[in-house]
Amino acid sequence: MLEKLKETLARTRKFFAPIEQLLTRNLSQEEILNELFELLILADIGPATSQKIIDGLKQKSRKSGQADLKALLKQELIDILSSEPATVNDVFPAVWLLVGVNGGGKTTSAAKLASKYQSQGKKVMLAAADTFRAAAQEQLVLWGKRLNLPVIQGQTGADPASVVYDAVQSFKARNYDLLIIDTAGRLHTYANLMSELEKIKKVINREIPGAPQEILLVLDSTIGQNAIVQAREFNRFSGLTGVFLTKLDGTARGGSVLAVVEELKLPIKFVGLGETEKDIMEFEPEAFVEALLS
Repeated sequence: MLEKLKETLARTRKFFAPIEQLLTRNLSQEEILNELFELLILADIGPATSQKIIDGLKQKSRKSGQADLKALLKQELIDILSSEPATVNDVFPAVWLLVGVNGGGKTTSAAKLASKYQSQGKKVMLAAADTFRAAAQEQLVLWGKRLNLPVIQGQTGADPASVVYDAVQSFKARNYDLLIIDTAGRLHTYANLMSELEKIKKVINREIPGAPQEILLVLDSTIGQNAIVQAREFNRFSGLTGVFLTKLDGTARGGSVLAVVEELKLPIKFVGLGETEKDIMEFEPEAFVEALLS
């Protein structure tokens, strides 16, 4: 896992390399921390989270008397990434909902999750509730064929909640373990989008009390701090349980992971590490930080 993460984070690690060099220079701690703040900003961590890291380093070094700033920095990053509980639902049958903007990777993420749990022996069903884009449904159907999984879909322009209702009925009737629902990422207005998502959630909960057990916000890590802006908007949608961070292999902006957790108080639960259905892993803060600073 560590080697895969190192490979995935190769571009991001280039932005963290100057940090490692800085920590070995013969400077005062105050000088190092001042320069470190600037480097953290350049690594796309964001000003608020960067300041929290600097404050945490000052506190940790005072408390422990430790001069090894690299070890303290690792621990500070791990503490931030571990600050929100990231336990993934492991009780089945379950319904999972994927939300986020168009182009963020929701459909591919649905396929990756389906493949992951299919490989664990779970009976998985997919639902194409993005009825506003024919291409989104077609893409999910192709993934269903590739993975040999059933995909419930409706006509283009159909009410997404009605597609979800049909999917839940099929899910219950066929005694499947996991239903993963791909939703639309853009309606005419933001208010319409949130209203539609709330409607879908109510339909699911009415048919299966306690569901959906996971509502994952799919964020494209390549957009860096813009991911925070997106996440703030979707964070108004009640019930988000965590983040699925996509395209981590193609970005130099992996530092935004820290800002997502710290500023939005949402745990990262899964990361996408490539383009195939196998390129997925549950997020582990220690492994992520080790890969980033190794």
